[in-house]
Amino acid sequence: MLRKIVATSASWAPLPIRLACAAVFIAHGSQKVLGAFGGPGFKAFTAGETPFTFMQPAWVWLGAAALSELVGGILIGLGFLTRVGAFFLMCTMLTALRVHWPNFFASNRGYEYPLALAALALSLLISGGGMLSIDRALGGGRASSGGRGSGGGRR
Repeated sequence: MLRKIVATSASWAPLPIRLACAAVFIAHGSQKVLGAFGGPGFKAFTAGETPFTFMQPAWVWLGAAALSELVGGILIGLGFLTRVGAFFLMCTMLTALRVHWPNFFASNRGYEYPLALAALALSLLISGGGMLSIDRALGGGRASSGGRGSGGGRR
């Protein structure tokens, strides 16, 4: 099962997505967990309210969201268990979409930004870490289709 989770391709395309997502999510997660960059910190963040009534106790769900951003950002940045990290981020962004609904533009506290981040997380969930990832180094590289520059299907 671990082999399937770390499986990835020899593509460079996920690398800039991973690095950009990592920068954003580590920064936002650090605000919520560590109080860095002028953020509220873990205690203040987990004292808030959740967007859904089933999310009780609220502190558990908010703590999971904060840790998902920080840990998920670190995982995708390293390319280690990229799909797991992307799943954490995807779940958090789906909830963020509800928080910011029905406004679209971010300048109006809309869902534009969480939607873009969810799309980036989804792309990493599908592709895996790609080149320069720990996943790839662990032997999770998939055999390629044999196209030009692909290594002819060899790993």
